[in-house]
Amino acid sequence: MQALGQQPWLTSQASRAVLAALASAGATPRFVGGCVRDGLLGQSSADLDMAIDQLPEDNMRLLQAIGVKVIPTGLKHGTITAISHGQQFEITTLRVDVKTFGRHAKVAFTDDWHRDAARRDFTINAIYADRDGRIFDPTGGREDLAAGRVRFVGEAAQRIAEDKLRILRFFRFQARFGRGAPDAQALAACAAAAPGIDGLSGERVRAETFKILALPAPGAILARMAGAGVLQRILPNGFDLAGLEKCDGDPLRRLSAMAVGGGGGAETADVIAERLRLSNQQARRLAFMMSPPKAFASDMSGPALRQLLYDHGPDAITDLALQQGLPELAGRIEGAIPPHFPLHGRDALAAGMAPGPEVGRLLQSLEQQWREDDFRAGREQLLALLKNQAV
Repeated sequence: MQALGQQPWLTSQASRAVLAALASAGATPRFVGGCVRDGLLGQSSADLDMAIDQLPEDNMRLLQAIGVKVIPTGLKHGTITAISHGQQFEITTLRVDVKTFGRHAKVAFTDDWHRDAARRDFTINAIYADRDGRIFDPTGGREDLAAGRVRFVGEAAQRIAEDKLRILRFFRFQARFGRGAPDAQALAACAAAAPGIDGLSGERVRAETFKILALPAPGAILARMAGAGVLQRILPNGFDLAGLEKCDGDPLRRLSAMAVGGGGGAETADVIAERLRLSNQQARRLAFMMSPPKAFASDMSGPALRQLLYDHGPDAITDLALQQGLPELAGRIEGAIPPHFPLHGRDALAAGMAPGPEVGRLLQSLEQQWREDDFRAGREQLLALLKNQAV
């Protein structure tokens, strides 16, 4: 594998300014994690994380002295965020975990790069690069990256015990960077610790699950997750991975395509929405895709499609079409969107009707007739019908 070389994010004006300021008192700032890993693979990266052997308060002072905006995003854990020329840098002082509490930890700062690397999750995420692109790789991550091997730093079980979300991260990184069978120790540790996923917050599980579902072809890694008893902790009511074959790449559509079981589509959707702490909009989308209207079909006529669009909206029907692998149907939607019903209560009052519930009933009846007639009548025709029926 080639050396890191001069990545755009390494040589940019923003990076040079931040690196120079941080190093001005004798410290050694290094990039670490995804940007270095992806750079070694010849890929770009927008997430710039740095590690440094200098206290966070000193980092803040040096950066502010040159006019860089600094946000103390996680000061007690040694993390600050610097914004230079519109680019964000997450800068963390070297540290060791004294005691862990799931995703939280009591930390102590250190100047030992090996100890900092030892607390990271995977070897391929524990590769550092200095301002000149020189690599520091204390855990063998570069060799693992070249071999397509996703391996926990140190003992897999210990790394997972520190944060159970690393189980899901392992499978995501295996799908992205792994080649061949997963690391046996890592897979066994993930399977043994799988019940611990139940104790994670729904927001964290959702974020990681959606990243997995957004992968180009997640079916194989989801099958491995199921084999390790991991997917069952996310979808306890059951799943069918065959549904992914025809679905497009939207994570929520993929979730709806493979989620099954429970007391019915809508009930299962409610369980999933609660478990993953979906937003109200996401929950509605999921419920609709898991309980589609009976009239939905791949060979729908124009009038039938327009009626569904009128009743449920183009976004919901597009979701269904792409979930079920019907891009041709999705392509018909934009040209089939029916108009809004052009009458209002004031039109009934202008036609001589007295205010009251009868106004609503009449407008509803006219709207239903208009819908069943494929939305043909214009406003003037509908006004004439209204006046006739309002007498």
